[in-house]
Amino acid sequence: MVKTIIFDLDDTLLWDKKSVKTAFEKTCQLATDKFGVDAEQLEEAVRDEARKLYQGYETYEFTQMIGINPFEGLWGNFLDDHTYFKKMAEIVPNYRKDAWINGLRQLGIDDATFGAYLAEQFPENRKKNPFVYEETYSVLEKLQHDYQLVMLTNGSPDLQNTKLTITPELKQYFDHIIISGGFGKGKPDPSIFEHVLETANISNDEAIMVGDNLMTDILGANRTGIKNVWINRENKTAQDVQPTYEIKHLEELFDVLAKL
Repeated sequence: MVKTIIFDLDDTLLWDKKSVKTAFEKTCQLATDKFGVDAEQLEEAVRDEARKLYQGYETYEFTQMIGINPFEGLWGNFLDDHTYFKKMAEIVPNYRKDAWINGLRQLGIDDATFGAYLAEQFPENRKKNPFVYEETYSVLEKLQHDYQLVMLTNGSPDLQNTKLTITPELKQYFDHIIISGGFGKGKPDPSIFEHVLETANISNDEAIMVGDNLMTDILGANRTGIKNVWINRENKTAQDVQPTYEIKHLEELFDVLAKL
């Protein structure tokens, strides 16, 4: 019998992709206003440069293990007490500047001062635009009376807690919040799922995992023998990893739970 529901955070409860996209749109618009560049082209160029730079740092393997993507590096501060987070905190200021300066250069604009300005504007725009799916709060409200709720999110504790600070209504629904950077390994590593089971004081057949990412949320749950629900809002096709259940909208979770 399921007693505990484990929720992923980004793009399951929080609409992180929309927040990042909006931050890019608002920041790139500043370059359009100044130089007349195509904002979408600049966004693509900066994303491209960010990915390339990110993979070249000594922290890359660590960020892969914890589950921190290049675009989180464009606005996170990583003020966490861990050797690699401290290295990331050192790297990030130049990383941000270089991503924006190089992105502008891709479009033929060589202006390091303006690139550095855009690098400062992006985090501000990201923080001002937190999006939560419209059904998130109502679903959690209904579930919290009947289930123990656990949040399991990949990332830096400093950054994930910043996301929770700018959407303060979210925390109250959860009995436990577990962040991969605080644990030391990220989803899909089975050890973090086992840690959730220990923290929640349940066995694997008393839990169900809900998440949008097949390669982290669903794969990790499968490896740990935890039933799972893939929230597939973008109509993707499951190939290598098969979820126990699939839904397109969070409200459909009630139908799944009714079957259990």
